[in-house]
Amino acid sequence: MTTTVTAAVARSTGEPLTIESLQLDELRPNEVRVRIVASGVCHTDAIVRDGIYPTPLPAVLGHEGAGVVEGIGSDITTVEVGDHVVLSAAYCGKCVQCRSGRVAYCENLFAEDFGGARHDGSTSLSDGNGAISSHFFGQSAFSTYANVVETSVIKVDKKAPLETIAPLGCGLQTGAGAILNDLRPAPGTSIAVFGTGAVGSAAIMAAQIAGCTTIVAVDLHDSRLELAETIGATHTINGRTADVVAELDKITGGKGLDFALDTTAVPAVLQQAAASLGIGGTVALVGAAAPGTDVTFEIGASLVKGWTFKTIIQGSSVPQQFIPRLVLLWEQGRFPFDKLIKNYELDDINTAFADSENGSTIKPVVVF
Repeated sequence: MTTTVTAAVARSTGEPLTIESLQLDELRPNEVRVRIVASGVCHTDAIVRDGIYPTPLPAVLGHEGAGVVEGIGSDITTVEVGDHVVLSAAYCGKCVQCRSGRVAYCENLFAEDFGGARHDGSTSLSDGNGAISSHFFGQSAFSTYANVVETSVIKVDKKAPLETIAPLGCGLQTGAGAILNDLRPAPGTSIAVFGTGAVGSAAIMAAQIAGCTTIVAVDLHDSRLELAETIGATHTINGRTADVVAELDKITGGKGLDFALDTTAVPAVLQQAAASLGIGGTVALVGAAAPGTDVTFEIGASLVKGWTFKTIIQGSSVPQQFIPRLVLLWEQGRFPFDKLIKNYELDDINTAFADSENGSTIKPVVVF
């Protein structure tokens, strides 16, 4: 038996999403029916809409969903009807990386999260003309209801408001996890975060949690830098008007940074981050660039630094473990990501995308 849902559909590359009535099919044994209460809007949704990543269109995107469980498949053991859940990236659970606890680096990541269909090739969504790509990040949360794979489902405290915690599923998890799960800076160390959108802002908050004592926010928008100061940044630099490398040299007293995190994926910015490292420093990239993007680094004078470059996906987290921890940190006031959020109705989803792109909203959340 199918269910009629209202969803935002990406019909063609680079075009605005359209609000449509679609048919949602029956649950499969490994799926959870979720009534979506809210879904964050993320940069990854935009780059898929724009054809940079290969999900077949038309598709229902959305991968920061939160909602209430309304049905479970016969194989489901981790949640029950009535549970409140946050939705995150899917993973196969069977490959070497997943079995090693590195689910963010699942060997089947593109098939699980960007394939637009179940393993058997079917989609859960359709209209009168045929199939619509579904299961984006295992969920396709820009819809009033979704059939979600079990690995995407994280049970959360019912006291936490779903419209607030929805964006923990991707961007905020990525920024916070890059710090707390992967880089793990020691108390008293220095870090610069390049780009203070949702991912960068989460990283700044996490750096404060970790005990970093020099936390530098670098951005092109003064309004974002002002907000960064309220959530943990000790210094700010406007990259449009200042010499970023020179300013970071001053801030660190000539020692250079212990850590740098680039959320922009702009090659020139990543070069600045690497050039600002001290001896033994680490620069990490979490921003998504188009496949084939190259960056060049100076390898002469910097050889003696012994510095490290690494990439991080999804905060190197196990969502079922990490997201409940972030909820607890938020409830204690130590991870105040709610300061980043602005709510939008589903009909205004294209405005949410535009506001995210122009920097006027750090984390848009569509509330159903």
